[in-house]
Amino acid sequence: MKTRLFIALQYLLPHHLISRVAGLLAECTIPVIKDHFTQWFIKHFDVDMSEALEKNPTAYNSFNDFFTRPLKPGLRPLPDDQKAVVCPADGAISQIGSIKYNRVFQAKRHDYSLTELVGGDQDIAREFEEGTFATVYLSPKDYHRVHMPMTGTLRKMIHVPGRLFSVNQTTAENMPRLFARNERAVCIFDTEHGPMAVILVGAMIVASIETVWAGLVSPHKRKVQTFDYTPEGNQPITLERGEEMGRFKLGSTAIVLFGKDQVEWATNLTEASPVRMGQSISK
Repeated sequence: MKTRLFIALQYLLPHHLISRVAGLLAECTIPVIKDHFTQWFIKHFDVDMSEALEKNPTAYNSFNDFFTRPLKPGLRPLPDDQKAVVCPADGAISQIGSIKYNRVFQAKRHDYSLTELVGGDQDIAREFEEGTFATVYLSPKDYHRVHMPMTGTLRKMIHVPGRLFSVNQTTAENMPRLFARNERAVCIFDTEHGPMAVILVGAMIVASIETVWAGLVSPHKRKVQTFDYTPEGNQPITLERGEEMGRFKLGSTAIVLFGKDQVEWATNLTEASPVRMGQSISK
């Protein structure tokens, strides 16, 4: 009963209005407000501040500065194997596996269209048909910067408008086509393993998604927008494995896609496996 009510309320709530209000609070610099909220959040979600470069919660200019805090150098070492695909973020595996018949598995009885996920671009979707996917859920307590699973050159970014449903496990198990319905930024890279997509999925109360090359991502409310990063004469944007590519201001999900016969996932990774940015997730 509680689960059905939780899902039903999400259909009724004004997602974008709630997120805009949350965004204003998260950017507030008034000490009595931002410090109280930050300290409550740390206690409520058991945030490990010992890993933060700045451990003092009141030293951050705003809650968003705290939430996107950098870690101490060296805490997320990359594997020695240069061919290993690394996890893009701290969190837990929501699902991991193969893309079959243009469908990506979500949870239990649910899957969704690969073509819909990438914003309806059939040419892009074909590059990942019969390929592999990994979905990583970032909980509120996690480190919220997203890093490159492997070295790649940015080809295009697709802004896809949508809802902002919660992306926690309960919603994933009960909301059809969740990740193909939420607002997202689809980032397409060319790598030594062929095309790679890193998809940053928005969620309820996520004030914004940012990328290192474009800053704040603000999808058009009604239409998909595609930005080409490979026009003639422009300097290519190449990011190294483990380098930061974007960040979430409040928690969400990152989905990684590879093409057919390019990547095999590590066999020890299953639903709910805890992961850290930089650890190897491939065989």
